[in-house]
Amino acid sequence: MGRTHALSGAALWLAVVPFLGREDWLGTYALSLSSHQVIAGGVVAAGAGLLPDIDHPNGRIANTLGPVTRTICRWVSRASGGHRHATHSLLFALAMGVAMSLLADHLRYGWWAALFVLVGFGLRGLGLDFKGHEFWSGLKDCVTAGVAVYLMHGLDMSFVAYPVVLGCLAHLIGDCLTPRGCLLLWPVNWRMEVVLVPRTDGRAERLVVVPVLAGVIVILTVHVLDGALLSHGLR
Repeated sequence: MGRTHALSGAALWLAVVPFLGREDWLGTYALSLSSHQVIAGGVVAAGAGLLPDIDHPNGRIANTLGPVTRTICRWVSRASGGHRHATHSLLFALAMGVAMSLLADHLRYGWWAALFVLVGFGLRGLGLDFKGHEFWSGLKDCVTAGVAVYLMHGLDMSFVAYPVVLGCLAHLIGDCLTPRGCLLLWPVNWRMEVVLVPRTDGRAERLVVVPVLAGVIVILTVHVLDGALLSHGLR
């Protein structure tokens, strides 16, 4: 479900962005984001859409940075109780949002490293690889992630908790629609499971879900960016 997780993370972020700017709802907590920040948030949300699977040592994102991410995923899997346990919870989503926000606000180089990994996760999830060429696929992802960090390094990302949490939530929602579900209220041992997708990475997901999500992202991007450009143009 890599493509679905990455695309749904970006789609949920874009769907929520207009509401984050509602001063009548959020008051002083309302956000005023530029078009660049909206796009950057989408990139982060797509990567965060794969973040809960950091508990899967044999999963797709475990190979993002070769032995580095494989080792991290293996240790996280052991500490969290295995796949779809602690990292597939609301608590994990909130914790990741807080952690990324602290990095972006107080530890610049740490944030750049985290951003590099998040972009790498998103690229891995999308699966835009060279078939049968793991090394070149990994190199391509690393170069692309490096370029993204360079383009975003000077951007104010104090709002980053929102796309990170939303990306994780999109992942949790998707997994709750499959067999096994998620322990949303971990450490409470209650698994949320509403099976609407009986098989992951099946034909329905590839031929229906992924194209629909891609179309939704295009529509939402045009809508949100129009609003962002108009808002900043009126200032």
